[in-house]
Amino acid sequence: MSTATASPRTGSTPTTPPERRPNATAIVVFLSLGGLSFAVLQSLVAPALSTIGRDLGASTSAASWVLTAYLLSASVLTPILGRLGDMVGKRKVLIWVLAILLVGAVLAALAPNLGVLVVARALQGAAGAVMPLSIGIVRDELPKEKVSVTIGLLSAIFGIGAGVGIVAAGPIVEHLSWHWLFWLPAVLVVVALLGAVFGMPESPIRKPGRLDVAGTAVLAVSLVAILLAVSEGQTWGWGDVKTVGLLVLGAVTLVAFVLVELRVAEPLIDVRLFAVRGVWTAHVVALVFGFAMFGTFVLVPTLLQLPAATGYGFGKDVTQAGLFLLPTVVMMVIAGPVAGILVRRVGPKPPMLLGGIAIVAAFAVPAVSHAHIAAVVVSGVLTGIGIGLALAACSNAIIESVPAGQTGEAISANTVVRTIGSSVGTAVIAALITSHSTAQGLPTDDAFTIGFWACTGVAVLAVLGALAAPSMRARRAAAVAAGVTDVDDQVAR
Repeated sequence: MSTATASPRTGSTPTTPPERRPNATAIVVFLSLGGLSFAVLQSLVAPALSTIGRDLGASTSAASWVLTAYLLSASVLTPILGRLGDMVGKRKVLIWVLAILLVGAVLAALAPNLGVLVVARALQGAAGAVMPLSIGIVRDELPKEKVSVTIGLLSAIFGIGAGVGIVAAGPIVEHLSWHWLFWLPAVLVVVALLGAVFGMPESPIRKPGRLDVAGTAVLAVSLVAILLAVSEGQTWGWGDVKTVGLLVLGAVTLVAFVLVELRVAEPLIDVRLFAVRGVWTAHVVALVFGFAMFGTFVLVPTLLQLPAATGYGFGKDVTQAGLFLLPTVVMMVIAGPVAGILVRRVGPKPPMLLGGIAIVAAFAVPAVSHAHIAAVVVSGVLTGIGIGLALAACSNAIIESVPAGQTGEAISANTVVRTIGSSVGTAVIAALITSHSTAQGLPTDDAFTIGFWACTGVAVLAVLGALAAPSMRARRAAAVAAGVTDVDDQVAR
């Protein structure tokens, strides 16, 4: 599909082997399974954290490291592995990533204590690179008329996996055990790994170079500091010296990272891409949707599981509460590919804008009133539409704005931005619920009203980001100037 393009920074020309005819359907299936397994593992553990802690004899704060280790690992390794994919081959790196994910899943399923489980979760976090590697492979391997729709499907699957994890966690723990939270996704990983090894050709687009060790080290310090502060701030206290110190360290080292990347010949992430209008607007939207998606996963199940005697809870158990997220998952399945079709016809901006509007409405409805369960269902439907449209459009917006040799690093940056948004969203909503609780520790009705309004306000930023995105014609002109040669010609019209 893609032709070789010269890197505007290094002048190097990616190597392109003779034309092949890969099995597009098989590639999409294997990539989808890999993405689904990673996304499920991302969220599946959260609802079962207290059960895991009790079974392993760990406190709640100690058990939270099962989530924190995964988050930190994914954030640090995603840009590194995405860049390596651009350098040495996306399929090759994807195989290693899936192998590490499989080891992490099996180790977690067999974990005899919390320490081993935390290590296993850190290994699983390496699979954060599945998203950028998969999108890069699709861009390199599939006919260009199929790229936008396929990327829409893959983007939706990552949101779907997160929702499935929340829905399935309760029944799995209730009827099997928490160990099966890892055994079941491991089966998907095995199929995806075998498919990558035997059914997928190596991507032809490369950007040879060396890994930026200095930039990698500085970025690792920055992301670990920021995400550790956000993850543990509720436990430590937001004014605690550890929380504040880590946030300051993260901000300072982030600035240092930008300065380092501007000076090296072969950066880990070309920060100049952040100045591209089509890229930074997609990052803004991804950040907001990361916040909104996990805001939903915190607020809605909590509200549904509160006793009906409170006057505002619905008295559902974990399994029943999870089922109310199914409309969100179903709408993601539909909206993701629809976004891809829209991207090909009218460009990424309209579906990104429609997704932003949908997510604003999704939170405004229960913010106005969540006294009836219908409001929760309507919110879930709108959330699925918004996430499916916007995240698929974000990925397409980026690949239409950067050369093929920089797909991995650009999508990796977008994935990290969304992860940061998810972490901040979870922390903020958890803090709001905690600060508005009864003496018995139950969230008050105001906690949910404030939480939904807070998410509504944040979601407005996604609409503003989408409005700031370039038009189809402007994006095409900028892409051609940047050396992008594989955008569908229909996008130019």
